[in-house]
Amino acid sequence: MKTAITIMLMFALAAMVGCQSKSRQSSKLSPSRQADFVGPRGPVGPAGTRGEQGPTGQTGAPGYAIAGPSGAEGPTGAMGEQGRTGYQGPAGYLAVGPAGVAGPAGARGEQGPVGLTGVRGDSTDGYAGPTGPIGRTGAQGLTGDTGAQGPTLVGPSGAAGRAGPTGEQGERGQTGAQGSTTAGVAGLTGGVGATGPQGPIGPTGRQGPAGVLVRWTSYRDFWFDYDKAVIHDADSHIVPEIAAYMKANPSLQLGIDGSTNPRATVWRDQDLCDRRVEAIRASLIRAGVPAERISAGMFGNVKLRRNGRVEVLLKTNQLVTHGQ
Repeated sequence: MKTAITIMLMFALAAMVGCQSKSRQSSKLSPSRQADFVGPRGPVGPAGTRGEQGPTGQTGAPGYAIAGPSGAEGPTGAMGEQGRTGYQGPAGYLAVGPAGVAGPAGARGEQGPVGLTGVRGDSTDGYAGPTGPIGRTGAQGLTGDTGAQGPTLVGPSGAAGRAGPTGEQGERGQTGAQGSTTAGVAGLTGGVGATGPQGPIGPTGRQGPAGVLVRWTSYRDFWFDYDKAVIHDADSHIVPEIAAYMKANPSLQLGIDGSTNPRATVWRDQDLCDRRVEAIRASLIRAGVPAERISAGMFGNVKLRRNGRVEVLLKTNQLVTHGQ
């Protein structure tokens, strides 16, 4: 500003000096040139300094934040785990075996005596023979039913769906200083994936054990002649019957009881009893019954013991019972 004022003063002084000089010479100018007395206009002054910058406009309103779209639905969950194995079925029931076959008919009675001489007496029928012995005990009942199948275990739910994609960026602010941009908020979490398919059904539980005979039960009898240890031909069919039944029922154990009647007046020696038991045991082993499934001892009812009679009994094997 000071420089501009100085320049203007210099031009003014120069103009004043020029006027004085011309005024001294004005007398020398002709009247027709009087109009040119005033000097020409001075040049235009230099431009003034630039004004200060105006204040900055107000900041524009912030841009809007628009939520992004929801994330895609999560993938289907994994297949559920396989169900557990079903529980073992319960032990089978004990069923009473069928009745033994009827004993053979008794021997025919003797003929009645001849009538006295004279008038012929009426003939009299002979007396009926004695009743045949009681039939043999029926075979043991069938094995218990198979255990029920184990329950099904349903597989767990599938995993949660993945997060949705990020929302779009918000719009810019209006004119002025740029509005602050706000990042779009994340979209909503994707829906939970569909539940995985149910796991496969667990395998069927083990079959329940056969019915359990807790106590020794009478099965068959062998009768021997006096002071003999050889099986009767009439009882030879018993051996294969016992072998077949033991093969069909591996959970059973055989017991051979050859003890005599404790109330008998004549006691048989122990060696004879042992030989009778061994004769039955050897026959059973030859018929296919494993030796470890045959025991010898005093198993039967004391009240039913008779001389000449060897009893075969049945009971569930202890290894099978403990294995449950």
